[in-house]
Amino acid sequence: MNLDILIVMSLVPIIPFGLVYLIVYYSTRDKKQATGLSMDVTTLFLLVSVSALFNILFKSQSGFYLMMLLLLITAGLIGGAQNRWKGKVDGKRLFRAVWRLAFVSMSAGYILFAFIGLVQYIIKVN
Repeated sequence: MNLDILIVMSLVPIIPFGLVYLIVYYSTRDKKQATGLSMDVTTLFLLVSVSALFNILFKSQSGFYLMMLLLLITAGLIGGAQNRWKGKVDGKRLFRAVWRLAFVSMSAGYILFAFIGLVQYIIKVN
């Protein structure tokens, strides 16, 4: 039963975003905190979903590893920039920046891959 809920939330990542937003907002009445925490939680579901969509569209087994590689490269680039700019790397800020960039890029990837998958399905059916 619990696995089914996780699968549905991974297939439609707007559901966990909305649930977390509503729970946090009605608990704290802080829109900024509710949005930030919703983005953080949803990023995990987007990571799973975009990886699966990549694997399906490109008949691959390496979607998750590719996403992790991209996150690590991003962390390296941002960490290097932090080190050059401030002389040290702030791990908490680095993680937050990479995770929020992952939310934005995975959201775009989810929309793009879902659209491509839909077009492929329409072409295949006709």
